[in-house]
Amino acid sequence: MCNRFVLLKEHYHAILAALGVAARPDFASRYNIAPTTAVPVVRTTPRRETAALRWGLVPAWAKADHDLNLFNARVETIAEKPSFREALKKRRCVIPASGFYEWKTSGRNKQPMFVRRRDEQPFCFAGLWESWPAPAGAPLESCTLVTTEPNELMRPIHTRMPFMLTPAQGSAWLDATITDAPTAIALLTPLRSDEMTATAVGDYVSNVRHEGPECLAPAGESPQFSLGL
Repeated sequence: MCNRFVLLKEHYHAILAALGVAARPDFASRYNIAPTTAVPVVRTTPRRETAALRWGLVPAWAKADHDLNLFNARVETIAEKPSFREALKKRRCVIPASGFYEWKTSGRNKQPMFVRRRDEQPFCFAGLWESWPAPAGAPLESCTLVTTEPNELMRPIHTRMPFMLTPAQGSAWLDATITDAPTAIALLTPLRSDEMTATAVGDYVSNVRHEGPECLAPAGESPQFSLGL
């Protein structure tokens, strides 16, 4: 599962430039992005565009907007599950990111780990999006991240990991001419463990209300001394 991530302003602009989409000039770095909040995505509708979608996919057939807030979607079952199968064919998106957090369990202790590319370059999560027809007002647009089996780096930390796409891979994932599930899924390749790093950070990030570069303070270091990324 991936349920918290980081997106720095410079990485946001770099990813959108690589995807050929204009970035919002007022976007500010976010260090503790959590489910149920709005996240920036790129999608094709049919033109490539940016949008702010709620993280936690609500299927179009859900009875209420709080039903089935699906933060992650397992790649092994997205072609069959009713919540995801149509979105896989018609509503794929990417979510720009600098890195993500995962909590490593050891006995009763949960150690937050910050995971990113070893070269410290930004990437895109592979995502799906959906539109829920609200009874009154504008439809609710929401998204989910696609996850896979962990590689050697992630296996001691968690049982799942998100797909971390390069801009070129993200562009292929956004190709609206691909409408069959097997071809779409074949576009996804898990990042190798030697292309990633995982660093223990302090418990400050565990509080979803905390924001700012202090979230990246190394474990055992006071948050106010963090230099961020």
